[in-house]
Amino acid sequence: MKTEKEYEYWLASLHGISSAKKRLLKEIFHSARAVFNIEETARTSCWFLTETEKETLKAQQKETILDDKCRAWERARKQGICLTCWGDLDYPEKLIGIAKPPYAFFGTGTDCFSFSKVTAAIVGARDATAYGRQMAYEFGRELAKAGMEIVSGMARGIDAKGLEGAFAAGGRHCAVLGCGVDLCYPKENRMLYQKLQRKGALLSEYVPGTPPLAGNFPPRNRIISALSDVVLVMEARKRSGSLITADFALEQGIDVYALPGPVTSSLSQGCHQLIRQGAGILISPEEFLSDLPYKLQKLLIKFSEKSNENEIMLESPEKLLYSVLSLEPKNIQKIEEELSLTRGEIMEGLLNLEMNGWIQEVSKNDYIRLK
Repeated sequence: MKTEKEYEYWLASLHGISSAKKRLLKEIFHSARAVFNIEETARTSCWFLTETEKETLKAQQKETILDDKCRAWERARKQGICLTCWGDLDYPEKLIGIAKPPYAFFGTGTDCFSFSKVTAAIVGARDATAYGRQMAYEFGRELAKAGMEIVSGMARGIDAKGLEGAFAAGGRHCAVLGCGVDLCYPKENRMLYQKLQRKGALLSEYVPGTPPLAGNFPPRNRIISALSDVVLVMEARKRSGSLITADFALEQGIDVYALPGPVTSSLSQGCHQLIRQGAGILISPEEFLSDLPYKLQKLLIKFSEKSNENEIMLESPEKLLYSVLSLEPKNIQKIEEELSLTRGEIMEGLLNLEMNGWIQEVSKNDYIRLK
């Protein structure tokens, strides 16, 4: 007996029918299983499908094809990949009201589809300057320290530096990919990709195995902006993907901020254009945080209060481990000498503290506290 999730994967991977029409099919027939089982008369009555699309659907309604998709979904599931579809309870609420929400959304990592914190997208040029990379890192780190979750496209340059800064301060952060979540693109960001798997989330509307085709990235940007409460553009040319993200954000009613740069730099022209159009100016992380709308500041305060409660509630051995760490790196062997804990208890406690953003492993078996 096949599960509804297997039928959802079948519908998600169906080529030749848009995401919008897949949503309509599920809304009309109430489940992906029912879509697979619709007969000729019902299929013909689907007024929103072209004749070609009706033939495509008919050709895919075969048990052999369904079996292939079920095997593919099983492989994806074993890799830790999750799937949510339009109408599911865990479908991200932030995506529901946007233009062209995805029918299917794939994720891997921690709490893939949960966005309860204040979120900020940090985006910008791939061939960023040293100034742009430094500022992306600093804003990522300081915003994460303040309790914000950073959303990114994981591209080289600004996107990667923003995430690196965020992870330096701890917390959960995420990247929205223009390929399947099982593929690391670009390959040079392999370490960041693995960190997102362990401590954050990797998300995509594309079926696992989908290659990073150029046409996938502009649509991906609407999801980056939709999942964010604010969008920060650090460096951008006049015609760039970052400006596409900013345009999507403005359409979605999301505030956009831009980093000013040298007037002679082509990589700052896009930011200056946004500022002329009314975007907020990024001077410092502190000024940005104080400039946030009241409702977002209130959420950050609420998160901070919750973090303080969590600190009080840390239990042994986590509390003991946290107490012996400082801003200076300390090796596991040294921790063993100071505490009456087994190596297993220490490793488990350190992992829990790191996953919750309290400490960071700065080099092999060397840890510092972050808060």
